[in-house]
Amino acid sequence: MSVARIKKNDTVIAIAGESAGQTGKVLRVMADIGKAVVQGLHMVKKAVPRSQTAPNGGFVDRETPMDLSNLMPYDPDKKKGVRISKVREGDKMVRKSKASGKILG
Repeated sequence: MSVARIKKNDTVIAIAGESAGQTGKVLRVMADIGKAVVQGLHMVKKAVPRSQTAPNGGFVDRETPMDLSNLMPYDPDKKKGVRISKVREGDKMVRKSKASGKILG
């Protein structure tokens, strides 16, 4: 991967796949395989056996990793996915939205 566009706790929008157009918060980024887990997106049903934590067992909905190429940082002001640029602010590098100029997380 080139520039780290998406980081943990970012709000992102899915631009492809069955979740296209939906937004969510990034729970985990797996940069080595180029995927991220996003809250509420790319859900699957998982069978859970009986246990003390789930006495009846059954099926639960669970998020699965999505390709980073299918996600874009979300700008709530513009209400759409935005491209970002890395700029120097003082002595720190920050991610800035190209659409609105707003600094992201």
